[in-house]
Amino acid sequence: MNILLSNDDGFHAHGIQVLAKTLREAGHKVTIVAPDRNRSAASSCLTLVDPLRVHKFENGDYAIIAGTPADCVHLALNGLLDEPFELVISGINHGANLGDDVIYSGTVAAALEGRHLPLPSIAVSLVGHKGANYLVGQCHFETAAQVVLDLLPKVVTDKIPANQVLNVNVPNVPYAELKGMMVTRLGDRSPAAEIIKQQDPRGSNVYWIGTTGKPTDESEGTDFYAINHNYVSVTPVQADMTAHQSIQTLKEIL
Repeated sequence: MNILLSNDDGFHAHGIQVLAKTLREAGHKVTIVAPDRNRSAASSCLTLVDPLRVHKFENGDYAIIAGTPADCVHLALNGLLDEPFELVISGINHGANLGDDVIYSGTVAAALEGRHLPLPSIAVSLVGHKGANYLVGQCHFETAAQVVLDLLPKVVTDKIPANQVLNVNVPNVPYAELKGMMVTRLGDRSPAAEIIKQQDPRGSNVYWIGTTGKPTDESEGTDFYAINHNYVSVTPVQADMTAHQSIQTLKEIL
């Protein structure tokens, strides 16, 4: 397959480089178009005010200077590259994209930019053990890369709508310890922790966004449940955010 690979952790992040190497060794044609730096939580932000500059590497990969994940895929599919891609894969993200995370996730946003291709795009993330930060302990990016290889022949089908994204979260364990794949829905998190207020050396206030909230719905069937039980979580996600179940009630109210 001819695959466009992007992420939100930046071109030099370990996750995307492991995935590119794995896909290429399996015989796939891979082109990386990724931000030149970490743009985590950029969501679907596009750079509209300033021009974007592109750095091309000798092997044909690209880094977009100060670009967002959505910028990268948008450029790649709309004029930067002439070749037709069959699939967009975003990741491997350094950390989870579970539940409400998908609203903010640059990883998921990059995949969503590829939703008009012939096949569903894939966003893949490596989840730290029991919610721990991905930097703690050994990171099994090769596990997530193998999961992607397992998924590829399954997405080449007309049974999954091409305008959808498969949001894949992989437990941070050796591949042999995975219990399998589980098709899930998004769970819920509590509100994020309060902001952290500090002062810079000149006495001005600065603020840090708080850490993500703890799960409030990790019941059976959710992505949180799958990860907690050592299953790969695969959640179909779409750009249509309409609350269809409320349309009739809203009509009656208005």
